[in-house]
Amino acid sequence: MTKLFRTAVAALSLGVALVAAPAFAQSGAPHLILTLEDGVVDIELLPDLAPKHVERIVALTEAGEYDGVVFHRVIDGFMAQTGDVANGDSDDAGYNLQMAGTGGSDLPDVEAEFNSESFQRGIVGAARSQDPNSFNSQFFITFADASFLDGQYTVFGKVVSGMEAVDALEKGPQDQNGAVANPDKIVSAVIEYK
Repeated sequence: MTKLFRTAVAALSLGVALVAAPAFAQSGAPHLILTLEDGVVDIELLPDLAPKHVERIVALTEAGEYDGVVFHRVIDGFMAQTGDVANGDSDDAGYNLQMAGTGGSDLPDVEAEFNSESFQRGIVGAARSQDPNSFNSQFFITFADASFLDGQYTVFGKVVSGMEAVDALEKGPQDQNGAVANPDKIVSAVIEYK
């Protein structure tokens, strides 16, 4: 049972209604702050480009869903993928290399919000299955120009500082499509408005 689901069940059992506050009621732009083992990564989220994707990232982050989740797929020169809140938590049930990358949250999938932002170094995109409308919780950060993804994956953020911590992530072998046997993790994730 995910942390978000447990929180919802606990609130409902106490007779407290979960009321969604406006996702961007704070002043300033939302930033996803990832504390990694090698440093802090500041990702400016882009609600003007992909409001539903940003809303999902904010909700999952505020529920603590990304804490302890690993970067299960890291391809040198391409991208680092994380966010499998069902199977990628290194703290709860332990990391399962075969299952990581196959799960998401208990929330429904989010429809694609394709935009004109190009996948360049430090761009954050929504991971998905073959169905373009299947983003749930997983995302990736590009190491270099990946403009061949433009128009096929939703861009919803960009790294504004700390890219060196992303560069330092443990890489997976090419012949395993970047699957990382001993992955680095997100120590903590928070939302800040700047």
